[in-house]
Amino acid sequence: MKITRVNSNFEREPYIRPFGFKGGYCSEAWQTVAMLENETGLRGVGLCTQNTLWSDADVFTAFSESGGNALMYAMLEHGLQLVKGQSFSSPVDMLEFIWPRVYEYGKKITGRPHLRETFALNALVGLDNAAWLLYALENNITDFDKMIPAEYKPALSYRHSKIASIPLMAYAVPLDEIKSAVKDGYFFMKIKIGSPGSPDAMLEWDKQRVEAIHKAIGHVETPYTKNGKIPYYFDANGRYPDKETLSRLLDFLKKIGAFEQIAIVEEPFPEEYEADVSDLGVRIAADESAHTDKDAKNRIDMGYGAIALKAIAKTLSMTLKIAHVAFQNNIPCFCADLTVNPVLVEWNKNVAARLAPLPGLEIGLLETNGHQNYKNWAEMKKAHPFPETIWASTRNGVFELDENYYHLSGGIFEQPERYSKLVFY
Repeated sequence: MKITRVNSNFEREPYIRPFGFKGGYCSEAWQTVAMLENETGLRGVGLCTQNTLWSDADVFTAFSESGGNALMYAMLEHGLQLVKGQSFSSPVDMLEFIWPRVYEYGKKITGRPHLRETFALNALVGLDNAAWLLYALENNITDFDKMIPAEYKPALSYRHSKIASIPLMAYAVPLDEIKSAVKDGYFFMKIKIGSPGSPDAMLEWDKQRVEAIHKAIGHVETPYTKNGKIPYYFDANGRYPDKETLSRLLDFLKKIGAFEQIAIVEEPFPEEYEADVSDLGVRIAADESAHTDKDAKNRIDMGYGAIALKAIAKTLSMTLKIAHVAFQNNIPCFCADLTVNPVLVEWNKNVAARLAPLPGLEIGLLETNGHQNYKNWAEMKKAHPFPETIWASTRNGVFELDENYYHLSGGIFEQPERYSKLVFY
């Protein structure tokens, strides 16, 4: 795979309302597009949804929102210039070559020597996807399963007929919307905790928020869990300073009868806080802190019981490596969102459809919250190659994956005209 020409572009997509998490709020997401062309004229076009607040909250705080996005976009462009004129045996090989260099470049342009590695990986998602699609074209591959290298296949060997569609309940989502989501069939709730403020103020706000949610939906039954109850998926995005503070929240949840419904507590602590979490009594999942496969192994060694995979935030190439490490250590995985566009949802869905279910659940898991947060979601959905299929939209809280879905691999091998025209010469 020799890269002879490259190009990039982006669109800005506003949110319906300020999107609150990690103690901050963002108003839009840049949808970047990367194009790779080989010596025979074959082209791969890959998409990326940037999220600087998720990737590195310190960068988000230090710069204007547009400034942070511009820095990440500059890192994508740097990566494209690095691969131009180079040859690679596979997309994984390409990522291993460029991402450390892009990371070093990112540290320079942000002025942050401790820039989080995920910031560079998020920047490179579109380039990595373009590489996979070019690799598929060169090898006449039109099937996701056939595209995955043999060493990574065992971790993605499941084949779900249904996967849960997980909505995101951020700080500003009203209680009525949460109740409406349950009425619409959603049953696996991702609830943002770790609100802005001091640790004590955060804890008190989280207690009140979770108690209100539990009173509103905690009694609802579902056929998709072994205990028949709605599971809670709490995401703190590293806001809890230590185990003692988190334990205070967990003790409160025991008091109100919500503890037994906790399926996951994701990324409760800051990345630099390294402690054994196996004694907390709940399944702790790593997300941002599992930048790479090595990081994932470190978290597993600290007692983390699940890994949130983000092919749409850390690249498919790195995700395959992380999933492989988790599989070798019998750690379940699920797919979390980055509020990505409808085309990228299918990249994440291809991974989620092939992961074994979390213990206690009967089906797979895929977070997707773009429909909740983008002002122009209906227009964005038109870029999906098969928007009317049964598997392209949530129905009664799940995605139904028929043989047509697996045959088409969710449509990821189709060229999205809306985005391709932004980078074609």
